Amino acid sequence: MSERLFVLLQHLMPKLAMTRFAGSVANWEGGSLTQWIIRRFIARYKVDMSEAAASDPAAYASFNAFFTRALRADARPLSSERLACPVDGAISQFGRIEQGQIFQAKGRSYSAQALLAGDAEWARRFDDGHFATIYLSPRDYHRIHMPCAGRLLRMSYVPGELYSVNPATARGVDRLFARNERVICLFEGQDGQPFALVLVGATIVGSMATVWHGVINPPRPGQIRHWDYHDQDIRLAKGEEMGRFLLGSTVVLLFPQGPLNFNLAWQAAGAVRMGEAMAD
Repeated sequence: MSERLFVLLQHLMPKLAMTRFAGSVANWEGGSLTQWIIRRFIARYKVDMSEAAASDPAAYASFNAFFTRALRADARPLSSERLACPVDGAISQFGRIEQGQIFQAKGRSYSAQALLAGDAEWARRFDDGHFATIYLSPRDYHRIHMPCAGRLLRMSYVPGELYSVNPATARGVDRLFARNERVICLFEGQDGQPFALVLVGATIVGSMATVWHGVINPPRPGQIRHWDYHDQDIRLAKGEEMGRFLLGSTVVLLFPQGPLNFNLAWQAAGAVRMGEAMAD
């Protein structure tokens, strides 16, 4: 199928209905049928179960339990560099935020303000800063970890579209990551500087969750929701789990202006693993 046709079909598909159905199936504890689905998925996507804390597919009562499986404690060594990669996946893009714009794909970009649900004040904090966008494919580990230590300040749920977030869609849909449903998590680092970790939803991503809140969606109220944590002392260490996708998607990280050197081995479309050096 051509990329153009693939994108056109996404405009036409009942994405929300498909997502709700996928979420129901993923949460279903269907015994032998669930085990068959899990084993077929492992074979289809060549999932490496030797890294999982529970390597036997029969240990998972639902597909979501399998999909959000924990890894062995030694499976992802944590880099000592300033920033560690928060997820397993493939690099979509990374680099500078130029004139408030984040590069999406050739000929396409979107604004930090749009990504942050129109919050101009927070977007200004990332003027001339840095970003990284990482796509999680179906075979990847789907827990999200902290790139550095941080104190949680705010979280927002933003309703939106449910386009696929794979590379073909990124090349074919304008402002993809600022249009899709997303959860915005805003932190203060140990150096007092802000950073953002944005979980972007997609077709058949049944829900997104954080460790401090639990499942955020569903419900899908159709309006922006905000949570303020300034009066709480929620602190997460570098490498600590902060959330997870119940079916896969993308994370976008934003950092402010200042010295930041991305891993020289990083390149667009390159594979990355949680815990490896991201930047110093």
